[in-house]
Amino acid sequence: MKICDATQFYSEVGGGVRRYLSEKRKYILEHTTHEHVLVVPGERTEVIREGRLVTCKVRSPKVNRTSRYRILLNLSQADQMIADEAPDIIEAGDPYHLGWHMIDTGHRLGIPVVGFYHSHFPEAYLRTVLKYCGGWLRDVVLAYAEDYICRLYDQFDNTLVPSVFLAQLLNSWGVDRTEAVHLGVDTDIFCPGPADPALRAANGFSPDSFLLLYVGRLAGEKNTRVLLDVFRLLARDTETKFDFFIIGDGALAPQVEQAQREIPRLKWTSYCASGSELASYYRMADLFVHPGVCETFGLVTMESQACGCPVAGIRGSYMDANIFAGLEYWAEKNSAESLAGAIRRYVKLDRAALGAQASAEVCGRYGWSRVFERIFSIYQQEIVRKRESLQHGALYMES
Repeated sequence: MKICDATQFYSEVGGGVRRYLSEKRKYILEHTTHEHVLVVPGERTEVIREGRLVTCKVRSPKVNRTSRYRILLNLSQADQMIADEAPDIIEAGDPYHLGWHMIDTGHRLGIPVVGFYHSHFPEAYLRTVLKYCGGWLRDVVLAYAEDYICRLYDQFDNTLVPSVFLAQLLNSWGVDRTEAVHLGVDTDIFCPGPADPALRAANGFSPDSFLLLYVGRLAGEKNTRVLLDVFRLLARDTETKFDFFIIGDGALAPQVEQAQREIPRLKWTSYCASGSELASYYRMADLFVHPGVCETFGLVTMESQACGCPVAGIRGSYMDANIFAGLEYWAEKNSAESLAGAIRRYVKLDRAALGAQASAEVCGRYGWSRVFERIFSIYQQEIVRKRESLQHGALYMES
C-alpha cells in the first residue's frame, strides 16, 4: 500500500500534525512494507526520496515574515507530484483549499481520499464572533460552520476524528462517514524521569521558581493571546515566582515577541530539535499550560502527561476526555483571569502524584502502534471499497 498525506499544517521544526506524520512514517518503516508520500509546502519545490519514504515539497510563501508555516498555493504542482507517485490512498490533513483540492485529485486518479479532522475550528471562529460582535451573530456563524463542514467532509470517502464525542457531533451535523481514532504517544521517549536541573539553568530559569510550559502552534485558534495574558497576570504575582517557557511558532509569533519585552522571565524558542529533548522540557516544567478551547485531542497534553508533568487548561473542549488527573482544577471560563486562577490552584497541589497518575494512564493506553494498526485497517477498507465501486460503475456502463 502506498499512502499519501497532504497538508498545509506542517513545519519542519514542530507541531502536532508534524508529530503525527513523523510517527506514521516511523511506524511504516519499522512495522510494515508500505510506502509513504508526504506533500507539504516548502521553501523550494523538490522531491526527496529516502527508500520507501518520499517527501514532495511545493514552493510556498510564508504565512508572515517570522512564521515557519507556509501556504500551499501551487495546487497544480501538488497534483502533478501526487500523480507521478501514484498512491493508493490520500489523507488530507487540513480543512481549507488544499483539502477541497485533494478530493478532486482523488476523483481524477480513481483513489479514495480520507480527511483527518485535526482541529474543531468552528469553535474558534464562533468564540471570536461572540467576543467582538456579540451573541446575535452566534446562530449565523454556527450555521455557516456546520454547512461548510458538511459540504467538505461529506465528500471524503471517510473522515478520521480523534474523539468519539466529536465524531458523533459531526454525524449529527450531517457528516455520514466518520471513524473515531485516538492519537498516540511514543512511550519509549515520553515517559517519567527525573528533571534535569542543568537544563533548567541552561535556559535561564531559577531553581526555586514555578516553571510554566506551553508547546504548540502560536495561532488564534490555539488561544495564544489568552495564554500571553495569563503570563502577564502571573508575572505580577506576589506569592509565587513564576517562570514561563514557550516552544512553538506560528502567525502570532510577533505577539510573543511583544510579551517577551513586557515579561523578562518569559523565554521562547520556535522549535525543539528532537522528541527526547522535548521530553526533557516536559520533565523540567512544574506545569504544562494548554489554553486551547477548540482542540480535538491535544497531543502535546498527552506527551506532557506521559512524562509525569500535569496539565492545566480551560474546560469544555474535546481535549477534556484525555486529561487523566486534575481536570477538576481547570478553568471554567475562557479568560486569562480564570486560567491564571487554575494555575495558582496547581501551585498548592501534589503535582508529583497527579503526574504519576496521568503518566500511568497514558503509557498504558496510547502507544502509536495500536493507533496506526487501526488507521491502516481503515485505509485498506477504503481502497477495497473504491475499487469495487469503480468496477461496479464500469460494468454498469458496459451493460
